[in-house]
Amino acid sequence: MRVLVAGASGFIGGALVARLTGSGHEVVRLVRRRAASSDESSWSPAAGIIDFTVMDRVDAVVNLSGASLAHLPWTKRYREEILASRITATRTLADAMRKARRPPAVFLSASAVGYYGDRPAELLTEHSAGGSGFLAEVVERWERAAHLAPDETRTVTFRSGIVIGAGGAMRRIALLTKLGLAGRLGTGGQHWPWIGLDDEVRAIEHLLDSTLSGPVNLAGPTPATADRIMSSLAARLHRPYAIPVSERVLEAALGVAAQELLLASQKVKPERLLRDGFRFDAETCEDAIDAMLSASRGRGR
Repeated sequence: MRVLVAGASGFIGGALVARLTGSGHEVVRLVRRRAASSDESSWSPAAGIIDFTVMDRVDAVVNLSGASLAHLPWTKRYREEILASRITATRTLADAMRKARRPPAVFLSASAVGYYGDRPAELLTEHSAGGSGFLAEVVERWERAAHLAPDETRTVTFRSGIVIGAGGAMRRIALLTKLGLAGRLGTGGQHWPWIGLDDEVRAIEHLLDSTLSGPVNLAGPTPATADRIMSSLAARLHRPYAIPVSERVLEAALGVAAQELLLASQKVKPERLLRDGFRFDAETCEDAIDAMLSASRGRGR
């Protein structure tokens, strides 16, 4: 397939481009500068500017654009950027598809498990209702923008959990752990939906050829608590895990981000992905952490 990727230079985007090209797909990257080669196309998502004719030349679009949730703190201005960066980029892509003579057959648009809000003790599938809170509102509007794509384009909004790899939220967690500053966050019993980086990009590739549409959870098959994920990382790095941080301290330091990212509990099941025949390489968070550390060692980090 010829696949247009928005957000190709990011943590997940870079890994996805490598995966797709390695599988024989042709990738066209959207860039926010003058295109320098035939495998690039320019756009300015904030201004809604894109060469919509690129949509006539691709079979699928993968949208990974959006300001990083791992950037802290979430000031009022940055929360506005988190929302606006997702909505404007997604609408720009959907508008371009509607203008194309032959719209792409597939639109895979990133989303997040933040859709479900803080839901302790619940098992959350794609059939679960949306939750409340800042991220839940962002994701609801983000997914709504994706479904502005043409009716003939199969649209999937893939709701990713914490991606365990050398980037994103795990980069900060790994750094604190290496410095010996890791410890229980709040009660530590909150469920963190996780997925290994390799499985994240494999799942996105799987969805290119699937018949699924609508929301699809991208989270590992074995639920894990924050305490399990962080203590497993500390054990593998041979670092202490002994500095607990209370909810009150986290909320005072990080505000909304503490409650929405670190303290929210979401026991997410990848129900539709599993039923569609996808099989995870990393069955547990420990498998994903081992893969992350092995890849880091391979890069000399």
